[in-house]
Amino acid sequence: MPKCLKSGLCAIPLILVMSASTSGQHAGGLTGDERAIVQHIDAHVGDALKLLEQVVNINSGTQNFRGVQNVGRVFGAELERLGFNVRWVDGAAFKRAGHLIGEHPAAGPKLLLIGHLDTVFEADSPFQKFERVSETAARGPGIIDMKGGDVVMLQALSALKAVGALDRLNVVVVMTGDEESAGDPQDVAREALVAAAKDAIAALGFEDGAGDPRTAVIGRRGTTAWTVRVKGKPAHSSQIFRRDIGYGAVFEAARIVNAFREKLAGQAHLTFNPSIVLGGTQVEFDPVQARGSAFGKDNVIAEHATVSGDLRALSLEQFAEARKAMEAIVSESLAHTSAEITFDEGYPPLSPTDGNKRLLAMYDQASRDSGGGPVTAVDPDRAGAADVSFVAAHVPMILDGIGLMGDGGHTAQETADLRTLPSQAKRAALLIYRLMR
Repeated sequence: MPKCLKSGLCAIPLILVMSASTSGQHAGGLTGDERAIVQHIDAHVGDALKLLEQVVNINSGTQNFRGVQNVGRVFGAELERLGFNVRWVDGAAFKRAGHLIGEHPAAGPKLLLIGHLDTVFEADSPFQKFERVSETAARGPGIIDMKGGDVVMLQALSALKAVGALDRLNVVVVMTGDEESAGDPQDVAREALVAAAKDAIAALGFEDGAGDPRTAVIGRRGTTAWTVRVKGKPAHSSQIFRRDIGYGAVFEAARIVNAFREKLAGQAHLTFNPSIVLGGTQVEFDPVQARGSAFGKDNVIAEHATVSGDLRALSLEQFAEARKAMEAIVSESLAHTSAEITFDEGYPPLSPTDGNKRLLAMYDQASRDSGGGPVTAVDPDRAGAADVSFVAAHVPMILDGIGLMGDGGHTAQETADLRTLPSQAKRAALLIYRLMR
């Protein structure tokens, strides 16, 4: 019996497409429409490069709301040209610029395509401009993370439009304006994305993944920040360890962090990193800016300590078990100390489900058929958190990391391999075309 979604759509058409694809319908050649798709992408590489340079030269650091909106206007105009109904979700409610939504309704199952408009490079960053460094490479802020991925998406859609396939495609595009620093409250910031995911049979994320075109992402670890706050009994340092004085806040913080390591280190896909440690008579910590200060003297037992870091896991169950273990460690306080640990909302994990593996198999076949070679799943430990994880509970098949490839993301050496601009667009376009059928 076919497995049907809550919407009433059954998975038989997708299974048949994949089976035919892997059994010879597409292997070794393309259909007439598919050859036209590939040819259209090759013929419009110059247009794609012009668009890429245009948007990279618009600063859109997450906190530069006007810049994020300007990039949204450029991509919104491209979507409108393709026949999408475009709207802007204002971000005031979650303290960010907002999101671009493009809707192309049609009969048949819905697809969700995900990108983002913001970068980690704010308006005061010295890294601001697109720079061609060779015939095959260009450097610029956000060029692979992920303005290049957005361009790959648009090139794929443009090719589908050229052969008349887009007219029959039910697709929603969501480009968030705060992927690099999610708005608050987070559930409000991701409300539009989650709503777009409802009833979608598949979601494609156009991040750059591991930067290797031979891989794609079917699993991402989620991440959450944690903070431990410790209080000890202040006294002259010569009295430390006395039964009525205890060990102070710094020793207790050290015990907690080391116990985290002893209890949890070494588990597959689980990592935790204490990134900031402050201790002394007085401690001030700003979690939003990830900075703080401490005051103390050598001859005074520390009264306060704060430790902040992150926790990454591949499943909700792994997150729950790690949090339970960390909370238990924090509760076992040394004498005359007390401590508490808090966790923020974080990014959920994207587990490598059977549905994600099926979608990867279809993408792999599309890559082989277009001359791109095989594609395998990247190690989830190499894939950071991303927006696609927020729809994992709502979409049965998800593939990410299929955008423009390169290296140096989040650094002033962020560089794109421009040879992958047309090849990634071909793969995505063929996958969407076959999903549609």
